[in-house]
Amino acid sequence: MADNHVQPDQSSTAQTPLLNSTQNQNHQRPPRSQERVKDNVDLDGVLQKLEAFLTFLGFNQSSILRSLLSWVAFFLVGLLLPIGMLELSSCSDCEMYQIKDFELDIVALQACLAAVSLFCLSLNLRKYGVRRFLLADRYSSRMTHSSGQYVQQIKNAMRLLVFWSFPCLILKIAREVVRVSYVHRESLWLSSAILFGLIISWTYVSTIYLLATVLFHLICNLQVVHFDDYAKLLERESDVLTLTEEHIRLRYNLSKISHRYRIFLLLQFCVVTTSQCVTLLQTTGYRGIITIINGGDFAVSSIVQVVGVILCLHVATKISHRAQGIASSASRWHALATCSIADASQLRASNSGGNLESTNGQNSLQMSYSESDLESLDYISLPINTHLASHMSSYHRRQAFVMYLQNNPGGITIFGWTIDRGLLNTIFFIELSLVTFVLGKTIVFTA
Repeated sequence: MADNHVQPDQSSTAQTPLLNSTQNQNHQRPPRSQERVKDNVDLDGVLQKLEAFLTFLGFNQSSILRSLLSWVAFFLVGLLLPIGMLELSSCSDCEMYQIKDFELDIVALQACLAAVSLFCLSLNLRKYGVRRFLLADRYSSRMTHSSGQYVQQIKNAMRLLVFWSFPCLILKIAREVVRVSYVHRESLWLSSAILFGLIISWTYVSTIYLLATVLFHLICNLQVVHFDDYAKLLERESDVLTLTEEHIRLRYNLSKISHRYRIFLLLQFCVVTTSQCVTLLQTTGYRGIITIINGGDFAVSSIVQVVGVILCLHVATKISHRAQGIASSASRWHALATCSIADASQLRASNSGGNLESTNGQNSLQMSYSESDLESLDYISLPINTHLASHMSSYHRRQAFVMYLQNNPGGITIFGWTIDRGLLNTIFFIELSLVTFVLGKTIVFTA
C-alpha cells in the first residue's frame, strides 16, 4: 500500500519536470535573486503592453501586410476623413465661424508631421524591435539591478503621453462643440458626425506624433539611469580600464540613439517650423476677423507641436549635459585620489624618517663598522621609491582617463551637432529671425 501511494507522486513529478525544477530553483534562490527575476518579469509585461499599443497605432510594420494596413488606415483616418468632414461642414454664409483655407492647411501640416513620426519610428521598430530599440537587450544581462527603474521610466512615459494628450483633446473638443453650436445644420446627426469625425482624426494624428516624441524622451531617460549608475561607479571603482570600457559602451549607446532618431528630429524641426511660419503668415495676413472659433485650431495644433519639440529638446539637452558632466566628476575623483595618495606617501615618508632617527638615536653608541649609515639609509628608502613609482603610474592612468573624457564628452547629436545649450541658442535665434521676417512681410504700416 505504501508503494501505491508513492508511485502517483513520482509519476506526477516526472510529468512536470520544468515546473518542478522552476519551483526548486525558486526555493533555492536568495531573496535578492527573486527580486531581480520579478523585475525582469514586470519589464517583459510592460514591454508587451507597449508593443501592443504601438501595434494598435500602426507602428508595427514587421510584414508587408501590416505595413499596408498601417498606411491605408493613416491616409483614411488622418487625411481623407478630416478633409471629407470639412467639405461636408463648409457653407458660404459662415465665414466668420469657419475659414476653409485655415482648416485645410492645419490638416495637411498635422498629417505631414504624423507621417514623419510614423515612418521614422516604424522603420526603426521593424529593424530592431521594441526591446533592442529601447536598448533593453544587453541591459538585462549587465545591469539587472536597474530593471525596476526601467519599468518605472516606461510607466512615467505613458503618464507623460496622457498628461499632454488629454488637455489638448479637451481643448479640441471644446472648440469643435462651440463651432457646431454656432454653425447650425439642417440635421443634428450630420453635425454630430462631423464633430466626431474631426475629433477622431485629430486624436489619431496627434497621438502618433506625441508618442514618437515620448518614446525619444523615454530612451534618453533610460540612458540617464545608466549615467547615474556610472557616476556611482566612479565613487567605488578605482580600475581605470573598467571605467573606460563602461564609458565607451555608454557613449556608443548615445551614438546609436542619435543615429536612429536624427532624421526624425531634423524633419520634426523643419515641419514644425514650417507649420508655425504658415500659421503666423495666415493669421497676420488675413484681412478679416479672426476669432477662437475660426482660428482656434491653429492654437490647439501649435500647442501639440511645440510640446513635442520641447520634450525632445529638453531630454536631449539633459542627457548631453549629463554625459558632459561625467568629465567633471572624473576630474574631481582624480583630484581626490591624487591628494589622498600624496598625503599617504608623505605620512609614510615621515614615519620612515622618524623610525630612522629613533633607530639611529638608539644605536648611536652601539654602531658597528660592518654596516655604514649610507647602506642603512638605502635599505630604508627602497620601499618608498617602489610605492612612489606605483603611485605615479596610477596617476598617469587616471590623468589619461580624464583627458579621454574631456575629449570625448558624448551626447545626442544631429549629424555631428550636439544638442546642448549652444544649439538651443542657435535654434532660438533662427526661429526669432523667421518670425520677424514673416511679420515684416505681413504687418506693414502705411500712412
